[in-house]
Amino acid sequence: MGSGQVTSTSGLFDFQGKHVTVAGLGVSGVPAAKALHARSAVVTVVNDGDDARAREQAAELEALGITVRLGDGSSLPEGTELVVTAPGWQPGKPLFRAAEQAGVPVWGDVELAWRLRGPDAAPWLAVTGTNGKTTTVQMLASILKAAGLRTAAVGNIGVSLLDAVLGEEEYDVLAVELSSYQLHWAPSLRAHSAAVLNLAPDHLDWHGSMEAYARDKGRIYEGNKVACVYNVADKATEDLVREADVEEGCRAIGFTLGAPGPSQLGVVDGILVDRAFVENRQKNAQELAEVSDIHPPAPHNIANALAAAALARAFGVPATAVRDGLRAFRPDAHRIAHVADLDGVAYVDDSKATNTHAAEASLAAYESIVWIAGGLAKGATFDELVAKSAKRLRGAVLIGADRALIRDALARHAPEVPVVDLDRTDTGAMLQAVTEARRLARPGDTVLLAPACASMDMFTNYNQRGDAFAAAVRELGA
Repeated sequence: MGSGQVTSTSGLFDFQGKHVTVAGLGVSGVPAAKALHARSAVVTVVNDGDDARAREQAAELEALGITVRLGDGSSLPEGTELVVTAPGWQPGKPLFRAAEQAGVPVWGDVELAWRLRGPDAAPWLAVTGTNGKTTTVQMLASILKAAGLRTAAVGNIGVSLLDAVLGEEEYDVLAVELSSYQLHWAPSLRAHSAAVLNLAPDHLDWHGSMEAYARDKGRIYEGNKVACVYNVADKATEDLVREADVEEGCRAIGFTLGAPGPSQLGVVDGILVDRAFVENRQKNAQELAEVSDIHPPAPHNIANALAAAALARAFGVPATAVRDGLRAFRPDAHRIAHVADLDGVAYVDDSKATNTHAAEASLAAYESIVWIAGGLAKGATFDELVAKSAKRLRGAVLIGADRALIRDALARHAPEVPVVDLDRTDTGAMLQAVTEARRLARPGDTVLLAPACASMDMFTNYNQRGDAFAAAVRELGA
């Protein structure tokens, strides 16, 4: 899908009088509609839903003179010359099939932001992956700020790229989190440098296959100028680098939890070291930070820090800023967050571990665990996760709609682990889960909420689930 008839001879985009359909309201659709309207496009917003929030957003846009069609996200408005879609809209929707048949290009909000950048716009350091994106981008922003650079963590992290690109604040560089959905709809994006942290089955209902999911993730490397950062432990990420069409001189940079080879960052005796952005990398290494500078120093979080450091170093950031930025960084809530210690047992909230890959990383961080898991499986299977983690499990407490899938995997691969199966979804379920976990735990254990599932069967989102866990721990402690 090319840029079609929306280009102008100046190289920037002339939207005046162009009929643009924005698909979806929400965090991305509203800024997109406003940005296009401000550039004199004739904007029509279509939205599947017609709830109170959608009507509130529609009223805001209609007051500006933008047409909004609620409850109708399937048909292509007559005369449409460009579709700009919210990232979550699936490619198979009738609206997009109609656009394809009519030869109308489809952009995501990230593509629109990229196209609207001015000639002196800040370059993008971009991050994607199945897990760890938000933490890595926030670490990267912390490092860039420690280097004295004007920056922000934007994109899928909740801060609209359109707002960052079109706002009045000037940046030297942007730390950009990109989901597979956003990358699917961003064909012309060309980052300064980019990282794919890991690849594991996720969102396959949206992409249709693991191959399509990986292909969309790999788009982040297209046209990179300085560095394509990959995970040495995850060959699929290196394969995406090999397949990418990059600018001449762009390098493949690996990160590893082991000792790094040339053109890699890694760990030696508790020190993060760089053998990529140093003179004579065959023989030399640059110390960047200590593992103890990373909070928390769980293995997957160290990997996140190495990826962030690689992107920062690709942008020319000094080693001292890597150290200072990592020391200053604290992760968001519900990401392996220590809640409390009760009777010698640690209680840790990793409600953000909403898939098996994230839960595996979380379980690997502790030696003896009473595991609270379950929720909506989203088509996932749990045999590999349980088999890899079985030796660490002292017990398991299962909650949620698809808990039977985890229970059956435990029976197959960890039959000696005691399991409590909670068949309730009311507001007191989490308190009972934590109470049962406390009964199973011994001093030195960790009670770990790492559900490996989505939360919407019992909770509004993973934040509410984590809050319920923390509240239950505090109630028991009182």
